[in-house]
Amino acid sequence: MKEANRKLESRLLLGAYSQGYFPMPDPKTEEILWYFPDPRAILPLEDFHCSKSLQKKINQKIFNCTTDKNFVEVMQRCAARKETWINDEFIRAYSELNALGFAHSIEVWRGGKLVGGVYGVSIGAAFFAESKFHLETDASKIALYHLVQELNLKKFSLLEVQFLTPHLKSLGAKEVPAENYLGLLKKAVSQTQKW
Repeated sequence: MKEANRKLESRLLLGAYSQGYFPMPDPKTEEILWYFPDPRAILPLEDFHCSKSLQKKINQKIFNCTTDKNFVEVMQRCAARKETWINDEFIRAYSELNALGFAHSIEVWRGGKLVGGVYGVSIGAAFFAESKFHLETDASKIALYHLVQELNLKKFSLLEVQFLTPHLKSLGAKEVPAENYLGLLKKAVSQTQKW
């Protein structure tokens, strides 16, 4: 890792997320760039769409879920694809946030093997989902389902998912104008929910 790229300090990250920004490195230079999409994608916690087939798989209890059991491996698995923004500096920085209680992972296991997961940043009553992975069909959906359950249990009010994809839309995600998102964000980060 180049020392020049050590720019993702905890205070900077938390301040950026609280104002609606998130980082990604330039794919060629790895220079850290800050993004503020308009519109912004959110997954309303009361509107998670669990299909009949997904609910059936959950009910079969062939997978079990844990929280913050293996944060680094979840990030590494999310990074294990052809194109990724998750470089060594991101793993270092978000692992530090995890140690401070501001980043969390949901792990999905089958037979003692990590087969899916999701990780993100938590501030107040807001959770910013960063990335997910699956090694078995529906394992990342189960991770998101479990994340939504956790957030509802802890009375969170905002689950941000950055950009709307067909996959996220099928789970209930929607786009909101940046101005609306900032209103939701301000209210959520001012609350005192703990993970």
